[in-house]
Formats: sequence, C-alpha cells, structure tokens
Amino acid sequence: MASNFEDLNCWKECYNLKVFLKENVLTNLPKTERFELYSQILRAARSSTANIAEGWGRYHYKENINFLRFSRGSVAEILNHSIEAKDCNYINQEILTAIRQQTEKCIQLINGYIRYLKNKNDEK
Repeated sequence: MASNFEDLNCWKECYNLKVFLKENVLTNLPKTERFELYSQILRAARSSTANIAEGWGRYHYKENINFLRFSRGSVAEILNHSIEAKDCNYINQEILTAIRQQTEKCIQLINGYIRYLKNKNDEK
C-alpha cells in the first residue's frame, strides 16, 4: 500500500494530465471561455487528483473506491471538454490525441487501483 496518495500511479498520471491541460489547452482558450470551458476543464482536472487523494485518506476500501469512481468520471469529463475544445478549434487534433491517450491511461490506472482495493477488501 502506498505511504501517501502521491505515491499512487493513478494520482501521478492524473496530475501529469492536469499539468498538460494547463500548458496546452487552458492557455489556448479565448477569454470568452474563461468562465465556461476553461473553468470546467480546470475543475475536472483538479477533481481527478483531489478525489484520489480524498479516497486514499478514507478508512474503508469501499469509500476509497467511491472516490476513485468520482475521479474516473472527472477524467472522462476532461476528454469530453477536450473534444468540445477541438470542435471549436481551440486545440488541434494532435493535442486532442495526446489528451485521449492520457485519459485512457488515467482510467486504466484508476480501474487497476479499484481492482486492487476490491481484492484487498475480499481478503478481509
């Protein structure tokens, strides 16, 4: 078990996604999207890591798993908003492809951690 949520691979990958979004998407959005798409992407990116951290801090496996599911939903939301950003020509296909790959990796790692926790819970 990780000694800190920062040791979790799923948290690390979601954090990397958040940094990528800040550097490659949020900076490209027009000011008119500041309180719309910009805010939604930033909130979802922050939520992806925050929910992993909050779940890690919970005592029961089932609670942790619920927060991981919230994180997984936030990662899916990031992809959805990124598709919209591409449709509005705020980002190019290359950036969207990179986001798609990163979100898939995040979801795979979150799902793997959920499986791990379920197995640990079953061992009790």
